[in-house]
Formats: sequence, structure tokens, C-alpha cells
Amino acid sequence: MHSFLETVLRLEPRVAAFDCDGTLWSGDAGVSFFDWEIERGFVSAEVGRSMRARYADYKAGNVSEEEMCGEMVTMHKGMSESVLISAAGEFEEHSFPGPIFPEMLELVRLLQQSDCEVWAVSSSNEWVIRAAMKQFGIAENRILAAAVEIENGIITDRLVRVPSGPGKPKALRDAAEKEIDAAFGNSRWDIEMLAMAAHAFAVNPNPDLEQIARQRGWTIYFPENMRSRR
Repeated sequence: MHSFLETVLRLEPRVAAFDCDGTLWSGDAGVSFFDWEIERGFVSAEVGRSMRARYADYKAGNVSEEEMCGEMVTMHKGMSESVLISAAGEFEEHSFPGPIFPEMLELVRLLQQSDCEVWAVSSSNEWVIRAAMKQFGIAENRILAAAVEIENGIITDRLVRVPSGPGKPKALRDAAEKEIDAAFGNSRWDIEMLAMAAHAFAVNPNPDLEQIARQRGWTIYFPENMRSRR
């Protein structure tokens, strides 16, 4: 753990970008919340059935990653945003999919202490990522997650962004407007974000990203509580 932290901190990054699911914690919070809210009836039974069928099509390769992540946000059209904020807080407290990686929590803390500008970038919905980021101390204006426009407190189906694949560097360029010194990700959907950074770190990488990271000479790190699963 300490050698990894030292490797990053030695670079003295001024701007750092972190993927969330699988990089800062184990598991996919976006998918877990999707299942959790349907099971608890936060959306209508009709919407739940339709979205489960849509997700099955996505897993079969018939729906793109960006489309699916977008629809997992726009499915809430017409709902009060306050209801989703409350639901995300309850989910984060009681049903989060996996543990936060302690060294990643510590890394974010140390970077912020050194006046590094830290961004969280995720294709999961904004409400869940905001709830999780409270533990990391990352402000809402530095969270770039899948989001829609809100009108008079009501969720619309007008997408603001879906930061997945090429959408991640685009979101960072639009919001940060600075060069990214260090980027951290775990899947192929993070490749473009990692490639844009001066220093790329594949954290807890899926096999496809691990292979690409080795080819490109990116630093690979497996959190301590994931090593026994390899």
C-alpha cells in the first residue's frame, strides 16, 4: 500500500481523475442501485420490467454501454430528485455493493491535502456517486457522473452527460479545463481517460485493461483486499 501511495505522491500531481466503480471500491454501485431501487419499487413495476429487459439486451451486446448508462438515469423521468437523493443515501449506508479500498481513500485524502484538484468520473448515476463521494470528501462540483437536467426539482429525460469511454476525457476537458496529471481506472471504459493523463494507473484492472496497461507501460496496482481473489 505505502509504496503505491508514495509512487503517486512523488509525482506531485496538481489535477487527478478517478473512476469510481471497481477503482475506489469493489463492485458496481450503479448496477447494484439499479437492482435495489427496482426491487424496492422506487420506479413503477412497468418501468422496472422494461428496464430489466433492456439490461438483458445490454448484456447480450445489443445495447451500447453509453445507451444503457444513460437509460439507467432517464428511467427516473417525472420523479422528484429529492426522492432519488434520499434513496441513494439509504443505499450507500445499507446496501453498497462492496468495501471501499482503504489505500484509495487514503490516496484521495493525501492528494487533497497537497492541494491537488481531485475529480471523480463515473458512468453510474450522479445521485449514487454523490452519496459515495461524501466519504472521500470530493465536492459535488468535481463529480462528473451520468446526469440529466432537473426542472423545478423534477427529473427529466434530457441527458447532461454520460461519462463512459471517450465521454470521460470529454467531461474532464469541459469541466476541469486543465491537463490531467494522474488518472486512475479499472476497466476498458477508462482507457481514454487514462491515455489523456500524464501518468496512468490501472487500479484493480479487469483482464482486458490489465493487458492494455502492460502494453502501454502504465502502472498496475491491485488493492490489498483484492489480491487474494486473483
